[in-house]
Amino acid sequence: MAVEVILPRVDMDMATGKISKWHAKDGEKVTKGAALFEIETDKAAMEIDAPSDGILRNILVGEGETAAVGSAVAFIYAEGEAVQSASPAAAQAPASATAAAPVSSVPTVTPPVASGETPRATPLARRLAKQAALALGGVSGSGPRGRILADDVRKALDSKPSVAAAAPATLSDDSIQKLYQPGSFAVQPMDGMRRTIAARLTQSKQTVPHFYLSVTATLDALMAARESLNAAAPRDASKAPLWRLSINDFIIKALGLALQKVPAANVTWAGDSILQHRVSDVGVAVAVEGGLFTPVVRNIEAKTLSAISLEMKQLAAKARARKLVPSEYQGGTSAISNLGMFGIEEFTAIINPPHASILAVGAGVQRFVPVNGQPSLATQMTCTLSCDHRAVDGAVGAELLQAFRSYIENPMLMLA
Repeated sequence: MAVEVILPRVDMDMATGKISKWHAKDGEKVTKGAALFEIETDKAAMEIDAPSDGILRNILVGEGETAAVGSAVAFIYAEGEAVQSASPAAAQAPASATAAAPVSSVPTVTPPVASGETPRATPLARRLAKQAALALGGVSGSGPRGRILADDVRKALDSKPSVAAAAPATLSDDSIQKLYQPGSFAVQPMDGMRRTIAARLTQSKQTVPHFYLSVTATLDALMAARESLNAAAPRDASKAPLWRLSINDFIIKALGLALQKVPAANVTWAGDSILQHRVSDVGVAVAVEGGLFTPVVRNIEAKTLSAISLEMKQLAAKARARKLVPSEYQGGTSAISNLGMFGIEEFTAIINPPHASILAVGAGVQRFVPVNGQPSLATQMTCTLSCDHRAVDGAVGAELLQAFRSYIENPMLMLA
């Protein structure tokens, strides 16, 4: 009997996935465990392995097409096995294939649930509905077995003026476009990553009570230590770039150690509880075309600067290639957004839940500062910590920044 190739869930909020590439064509032999196709989600592209040996047949979802999580996208037949029709109308097709076949064209829409029943919905759909005060019981679901997807919620909001009126007033796409001269702009469709960024940061700004603390740290000792350590880097040009330390590597290490020194800040708000973390897992924002990813460097307190540097380079490369797996970007308690390389001296950042804080790092700037009553030239960096006031109080945030600055200004403490 043919083996279904199922579109798996590779991200917690994933309801659908786009197949960006097939590694085998219809009729070709495939091997269990070998890469069969790639899924493009809101955050990454992931290779999915073949579930069995055999001949790939009945590809239902082509490259560039989208399917629901859990649906069949193709079948693998044993050599010599009769190939059955993949048409939804074919009685001989496996049951799940019958349900999955329409996914790549027109979604099957299930009517709203009866009163009193709990509607099935994706986590993102529930968040969007809650944010807009929309009752899911009145939303038609187009996902597997009638599950309500985020797009279903958006369509319901677009079709309900009364709901839109209850939310902050916004202009429709058509209304906004009419404000500008026709032909003076190009319309860029919203991709999944941009939608995710917009939804999560809007939710964060609306539901997380932010407060901000800033501190200025002197970098001269750190830059001297970095220069000394990099001087000992391998002379082999092919290896040196992987080993050389950046200012950002010191910043990651300093924040990780500071979270250990101020454990009250190493927390996560969990609704009815606060999670107190034992290790320092810090996300680091990486800019990519069209958005950003925040891979997480874990157990920072136990890693050397060179280990952090190498890991960060590898994670950044995977992020830019959209090859991160969920375990590389989920979780963490704090994050770093560094815009210093763009010459930005000071800014604030929005917390990315479930993190309880995020550190916005500005550029190192030379300034004259008073030393024993005399002006002295120093390189200084301004950092602003955004805190979730539900989990981190002002004094705790201040202690975290103090500890962070002490490590930055005394970098030898990070080498102990």
